[in-house]
Amino acid sequence: MATIAVAAVLTLILAGAGGALTEVGPWYRALRKPRLQPPDWLFGPAWTVILTMAAAAGVLAWRGAPDAAGRTQVALLFGVNWVLHLLWSPLFFKFKRPDWALAENAFLWLSVLALFIGLRPYSVTASWLFAPYLLWVSFAFWLNWAIVRLNAPFTRTAPAT
Repeated sequence: MATIAVAAVLTLILAGAGGALTEVGPWYRALRKPRLQPPDWLFGPAWTVILTMAAAAGVLAWRGAPDAAGRTQVALLFGVNWVLHLLWSPLFFKFKRPDWALAENAFLWLSVLALFIGLRPYSVTASWLFAPYLLWVSFAFWLNWAIVRLNAPFTRTAPAT
């Protein structure tokens, strides 16, 4: 039960922080976006489902790890992903640097791939629960790239006051 509680709390913190760091204001609305850009309202539900699946995967992998070394590996994979997931929104929205967010997104994608592969020895189900996250971050990478391509250059380096 403690594993589920920890996964739930960490997921809620990540989702809440991501939402708080995402400002869909005039700057964002003024950006040119690709035709395949989903409506803004879709991102919240999509991330809710994806992060819930990731939390479930974490519980399964943690329970499937045979020893402390395995649990440490699971924690490290999730920890790196948690930090990278959290970094994207401030880079894109607070610092108004989609170009920096795009570079960071590559590392986020790699961290999701590492989870997809790295959890398999502990739980095949946990690994597959990361498939939607990997697909969504792949699509998000393309969206981010398209926004950079359509709107570059970005020179703003400090948050608005």
